[in-house]
Amino acid sequence: MVPLSVLDLVPVREGGDVATALREAGDLARAAEAAGYRRFWVAEHHGSEGIAGGAVSVALSHIGHVTETIRIGAGGIMLPNHNPFVIAEQFGALDALFPGRIDLGLGRAPGAGPILGQALRKDLHRASEYFPQDVVELRALFTGDIDLPIRATPGFGAKVEMWMLGSSLFGAQLAARLGLPYAFASHFAPDHLDGALAAYREQFRPSAALDKPHVMAAMTVICGETDEEAGILATSQEQSFVRLRSGEPGKLPPPIPGYRDTLPENARGMLERLSVARAVGSPKTVAASIEAFVRRTQADEIIVSGATFDPAARRRSLQLTMDAIAA
Repeated sequence: MVPLSVLDLVPVREGGDVATALREAGDLARAAEAAGYRRFWVAEHHGSEGIAGGAVSVALSHIGHVTETIRIGAGGIMLPNHNPFVIAEQFGALDALFPGRIDLGLGRAPGAGPILGQALRKDLHRASEYFPQDVVELRALFTGDIDLPIRATPGFGAKVEMWMLGSSLFGAQLAARLGLPYAFASHFAPDHLDGALAAYREQFRPSAALDKPHVMAAMTVICGETDEEAGILATSQEQSFVRLRSGEPGKLPPPIPGYRDTLPENARGMLERLSVARAVGSPKTVAASIEAFVRRTQADEIIVSGATFDPAARRRSLQLTMDAIAA
């Protein structure tokens, strides 16, 4: 059975607030741990009232304190928004608090629109050009494999598992060159999935951290007792995606039966394009979809995303999914 992990955006639901969202993220992480998921990752996003995980390291500290064994990490930190030294300190502190459990996935996108650069007082376009060098520097701050003029404390010597994230050939090729495990964001950007995984595997160079290619691919997974129930639950996520792509992001809305039938053709096509990395339905349907996706990608791990308006429904979805693929 391929290992499963969880990706969470710490969604803020309509009628809810940030404090509730963070508490529910902890509840979800505990449920994932109890069900046997390998990792629980939080993604960095900014400027959206519907996402409460922007301060990733703080959210992970909370999640670490309410769990015991599951690996926790960033899926990911958008490194152009930061400097490597600060991230080394943050994740070094997390490793000290939760030794042997910390993952650090790194991405090149800013995680918000151009206005974010103004808020951060950074030229994010220029910062992204230095992304490969920043990744190398960050790794050296943990490992000491390059002589740097300053040592991060906490940070130096931390056993943080670094990952490269991506949705294009760039991230795949960089992960291969640096000998890092690679996670592909196929749940929302599947267009370059096959090409990126092929490039990563073909160009991979072993490193001190990894001796052979290791791929994790993301899927939207929502499991219910029946296909119909899961399909209705999934409409909250679908509404959020359409609103985001339409430039009108907001809090996670309640489900709407028959939602896709209300959409114009271009919006339906946008959702249909994501179906290659989607498993929504009964346990039997979800198991079959995940199995087919693993056959296609030969992924070593799968990470599941997909928010539901009712937090209990997502916790139940995790358990039903794990039970289904273990059957």
